[in-house]
Amino acid sequence: MITSKERIDMNRKPPLKGIYCLIIDLNQKSIIKIGKKGKMTFAKGCYVYVGSALNSLESRIKRHLSHEKKLHWHVDYLLKSEYSKIVNVNWAVTLNDLECQLADEIAKKGGGIPDFGSSDCCCPSHLFYFKECAAAKESCALAFKVLGLKFKNLEDLDI
Repeated sequence: MITSKERIDMNRKPPLKGIYCLIIDLNQKSIIKIGKKGKMTFAKGCYVYVGSALNSLESRIKRHLSHEKKLHWHVDYLLKSEYSKIVNVNWAVTLNDLECQLADEIAKKGGGIPDFGSSDCCCPSHLFYFKECAAAKESCALAFKVLGLKFKNLEDLDI
């Protein structure tokens, strides 16, 4: 006999796996302590953080959007600043780990923040600076296109 704990919900969708870009507006120059990296100076402008979630894309993005979380990743410290705000999230479903390729494409247009968000790979950075958010959004869209991925936005996620 199957108990209620063992019952499978046939209507439940499997978690999405994929890559994403957080588009972050920093409305003033800021000095922010980034975990063990220490204090870093960030210029006013727009930043693109590139990440992946090969377990649950929705949960990862929801975590980034939350103000109540344990500070774990470099980007968590940036997002904790009162001057930063996520203005959009671009994401795409993929079973392939394309996070570094996405970062490489965005690096062609944005200024990389050295050793930020890339401690688990060989990339120089996974955070990129743009003076204007329009340029950041355009760079993200182009990067997804180059990788052959159709991206979606924050409002397309079921969170």
